[in-house]
Amino acid sequence: MSIMWLVCLCLLAHACTFSARPIVHLSEPNRWRMMKNSTDEAGSGGSPTCRTGNPIDDCWRCDPDWEANRKVLADCGIGFGRDAIGGRDGEFYVVTTEEDDPRNPRQGMLRHAVIQNEPLWIIFERDMSISLIEELMMNSYKTIDGRGFNVEISNGPCITIQGVNNIIIHGIYIHNCVQAGNAVVTDAPQHYELRGISDGDGINIFGAHDVWIDHCTLSHCHDGLIDVVSGSTAITVSNNYMFRHNEVMLMGHSDDYLEDKKMQVTIAFNYFGEGLVQRMPRCRHGYFHVVNNVYTGWEMYAIGGSANPTINSQGNVFIAADDDTTKEVTKRESVPGDEEWKSWNWRSDGDLLLNGAKFVTSGNATAASYAKASSMVARPASLLTNIIPAAGVINCRIGQSC
Repeated sequence: MSIMWLVCLCLLAHACTFSARPIVHLSEPNRWRMMKNSTDEAGSGGSPTCRTGNPIDDCWRCDPDWEANRKVLADCGIGFGRDAIGGRDGEFYVVTTEEDDPRNPRQGMLRHAVIQNEPLWIIFERDMSISLIEELMMNSYKTIDGRGFNVEISNGPCITIQGVNNIIIHGIYIHNCVQAGNAVVTDAPQHYELRGISDGDGINIFGAHDVWIDHCTLSHCHDGLIDVVSGSTAITVSNNYMFRHNEVMLMGHSDDYLEDKKMQVTIAFNYFGEGLVQRMPRCRHGYFHVVNNVYTGWEMYAIGGSANPTINSQGNVFIAADDDTTKEVTKRESVPGDEEWKSWNWRSDGDLLLNGAKFVTSGNATAASYAKASSMVARPASLLTNIIPAAGVINCRIGQSC
């Protein structure tokens, strides 16, 4: 019997520990949280275990010269957003100041970097806590790479990816984002516009394509943590750690916005942690591959939707809370008495449903129905004991293994 299978059996039996402590009986959410925390602490002073089965991390994290080879990351994407190259083909831009000026950004500001017309790979001079005055409007072909330092965007409006393409955001802690607006904001060199009130999302992806959000930590925002709306497609949201938030991720602008029928989004290797309520994600119209994530509880539901989205749930771990009223993973938003939802293609394939979790499937059960909602090969859910603890911002330090 393999070691990984033994680990899986331990999880299911509620009798496995992840340290030398005496055996105690913990709830499944607490067990996964302990495992994640212990792995974070262990990784702070040493190198990661290579070849965990996470195809993104296995692509670059084992390289001891990751700092010199940062742009390798752009070739490590998976899922529907795998072609996002960000600023791979451009120069490096070093952010040197935490200051912000929405109208006239200066050299060295994050805002000055993201609005440039040419491709740029944006890195940071030191640890930074950036509080933006207005939403950060990004231009195409940009990578924001926080590896090597602790970089936060918080306590102000946050990131807007609108009408652009080829964006990578990696290794940023985004939290306590608020609304702003009715102000002039620069979105390109020598170009600015009057913006209305922003939503207060951590990351808002609006009418964009080829976008990859990886290894970020997100919490406590006014609206969504990551929202993908208004005809956006070719999106991957991977390896993120999300916690303490109500409406986590919205996919699709409205039930009447038919342009979202082309939407394809991959949500993979994320850790949905403590204090989350709903929308992990909430989907409309398009095609959604929810694959190899860990859910440690939800106060309302985990995966929901309306307007006939196709949801392909594969190899996830769903750990319901102890509350008997919140065991169901799924929720359909439909007119009371209308059973149209029974034709929506929602499947659960290889998911681990723990502590009474229940996934209500619907629609055509054939694999062909999910072709447009398949973006990668799912790993067995049992492997997530190795993969998921690395979710969120990684403690990468210059001159050390990542």
